[in-house]
Amino acid sequence: MDDRFLRIQMLLGSPAMERLAEVHVCVLGLGGVGSWCAEALARSGVGALTLVDQDTVDRSNLNRQAEALESTLGMPKAEAMAARVLDVNPHCRVRPIRGRYESASREAFFSVRYDYVVDAIDLVSCKLDLIETALARNFPIISALGTGNKLDASLLRVSDISKTEGCPLARVIRKELRARGIHHHKVVWSPEEARKPDQPEAPPPGRRSVPASAVWVPATAGLLLAGEVVMDLTGIR
Repeated sequence: MDDRFLRIQMLLGSPAMERLAEVHVCVLGLGGVGSWCAEALARSGVGALTLVDQDTVDRSNLNRQAEALESTLGMPKAEAMAARVLDVNPHCRVRPIRGRYESASREAFFSVRYDYVVDAIDLVSCKLDLIETALARNFPIISALGTGNKLDASLLRVSDISKTEGCPLARVIRKELRARGIHHHKVVWSPEEARKPDQPEAPPPGRRSVPASAVWVPATAGLLLAGEVVMDLTGIR
């Protein structure tokens, strides 16, 4: 085993690390949540990562996204995150995709077999299609729900979506999934009431608003996602 993973191997054991070195995880959305999930997966010895995001690194990302540095401003997020992963583990098989998951691109994304799918997508319509498609094809999947406009990372939880409460995004996703005949899905969420941003930012086309964000909340959500992926793939609890 590579010495860079010695400390996690001490916890999980050699068979689990061998399993992680063989798996392929897809992380969709490399913002404040997905970027830290991808980083944690790389630092946990996951052997192959597909990293998906359509955006480029912007100065406004510097406060919360793992791939956002002065040196990466203007780079596609998928490529910047892939470079960061390879700087952690040059042996990781990384496939960056600059693009957005949506129903029109569904077949291209699912032409590859993933051992796990991480949904850190913002757009509800894309999120719903991803969840429905992954579950229909028996791809293990976990989703992140709303972390914007929140400050208390200690309130973040992992549960089935049927157990969520107090999260407006969870309410929408739960209702829409139920309409599709889906009643169970693992999510990371928080019941914390969202705060009103002090200085609202003008939203880009297609968005009604831009949430405020402090790094410790989305980053914690991303780390929780990664932990669930690792434990599910290794069977360790």
